Amino acid sequence: MVSPFLSWNVAATVNPTVNSTSRHLQINQHDIESLLIKGLLETSQGQLQQALATTDELLRVAPNFKLAHLVRGDLFMARAQQLQTFGNSTANPAANVEDFRQEALVRLQNYLGREQPKGKPEFLWEMNSAQAYAVVIDAEKSRLYIYHNENGKPRYVADYYVTLGKNGVQKKAEGDKRTPVGVYFSSAQLKAKLPDFYGAAAFPLNYPNEWDNRQGNGGHGIWIHGTPSDSYSRPPRASNGCVVVAAPDLKALMPFLQNGNTPVIIAEQIQWLTEDQSIPQKAALSAAIENWRHDWETQNTEQYLAHYSSNFFNSSYDFSSWIEYKRRVQTSASGASIKLSNFSMFRYPDAAKPMVVVSFEQDFKNNQLENRMQKRQYWVLENQQWKILYEDAA
Repeated sequence: MVSPFLSWNVAATVNPTVNSTSRHLQINQHDIESLLIKGLLETSQGQLQQALATTDELLRVAPNFKLAHLVRGDLFMARAQQLQTFGNSTANPAANVEDFRQEALVRLQNYLGREQPKGKPEFLWEMNSAQAYAVVIDAEKSRLYIYHNENGKPRYVADYYVTLGKNGVQKKAEGDKRTPVGVYFSSAQLKAKLPDFYGAAAFPLNYPNEWDNRQGNGGHGIWIHGTPSDSYSRPPRASNGCVVVAAPDLKALMPFLQNGNTPVIIAEQIQWLTEDQSIPQKAALSAAIENWRHDWETQNTEQYLAHYSSNFFNSSYDFSSWIEYKRRVQTSASGASIKLSNFSMFRYPDAAKPMVVVSFEQDFKNNQLENRMQKRQYWVLENQQWKILYEDAA
């Protein structure tokens, strides 16, 4: 029998090299996404009775999964030979059907593309000891990946379907309904009771970050949060800019976000590196950081200042005023001891030039001052040399 779902048969159209009938799918009967995929593949292969049984099991586990309800309705119509395409029922508004279709597509694309990432995201150069986990989001795939910090190196833990802004990514202004792209850090869970719309919990991101402010990107209130109680999930592009996760997935995510210092990197698309693949630019950046520290410690003022980009900025200075301030400080101080430790390095996604957000603990001591602080810098590659674009307390 030819499936009435053939017009949206992702198994045939997304990746023709995959034989979905022979592909082994590990099904956990309480894994909602696996059940959905199993039902969709059975449907696309014309196995309507099996698909209906799988979908019934899915709805038993997740009765508020609207996409699954639509699929179940279509299966009954298909059995009566009254279905020509996905969401064919006249009771389904066209816009809603397209939303459901896109959700089915991105979930299936993820399954057909790989069973789990075969490497690491290019953005995770190094994690510090306080960052037990990192989150990386691939906007194109509507997918959120969790990585565990194992001695500074990321190790894959799990991944989840997510909803992003109605108008996509690259947030620029208040109300543009876009999700920002960049390197962010999640705050601890909001303690205030939230409306049901946000689900069981919300974790604010530090948008706008330093680079967003420099670019003039507006807006605020970008969170990772859950779904309303009447909806298991939302379409891939349906939020006002937040990252929205299904309730069971948010529950699984919460332990990874609770410490309030979890890096969250949002990219249009992830480039993957093999587990043993090195990052050539990282060694050069590490050397540049050490040269900067050494030139500062030895009070080689002009060499020290040469490490800064002419586009340098922070909350108090531009390049000219920073240079003037630092020359004045260096002149009035004697030799210093400067130690840097506990580094993190995250490549900034979609930057015009290679840019890395670097954080570390800085121990400074001279004849006038002794302090310890957490510092954040943005290093940018200019004319094949790493330069400091931003520097301030983290």
